[in-house]
Amino acid sequence: MKNPAPIPSRQEMIDLLNEDLAREYQAIIAYVVYSQTLKGAEYQSIANELALHAGEELSHAIQIAKQIDYFNGTPTTTPKAVKISDKPKDMLRFDLENEMETIRGYRQRIRQAEAMGEYALSEVLRKIIAQEQEHFMDLAEALGIDNPVIEQE
Repeated sequence: MKNPAPIPSRQEMIDLLNEDLAREYQAIIAYVVYSQTLKGAEYQSIANELALHAGEELSHAIQIAKQIDYFNGTPTTTPKAVKISDKPKDMLRFDLENEMETIRGYRQRIRQAEAMGEYALSEVLRKIIAQEQEHFMDLAEALGIDNPVIEQE
């Protein structure tokens, strides 16, 4: 494992969590749009799964916003940009890349939270990351990727 991350201040943690929240908003938007615009019989099953993912991402966003409030911060209202394509495989790849980035970010955030002694935050993030990894696996499977790996930064 890499050197431990420096312990962030409470304000730095708020800023980092707001980045995470912006990624959750991005995921909600992407999953809503992609689930409704994927075309073709071969994509019907994954389209239905993406609709479920949208609801799970909304739950993640609420949990992250609650943690930001706990740190006396204000949750962001701005999502990260959502990539759009009319090609189903591109949409799934975009989602796969976003999930990978999200998982990497949450892994880092868990280490930072624990370094701060904020174990409740790390537990919330552990539950979220478990679902994010399920999303990652669903997308990899839909793209025909066997044994996908989430690379560390």
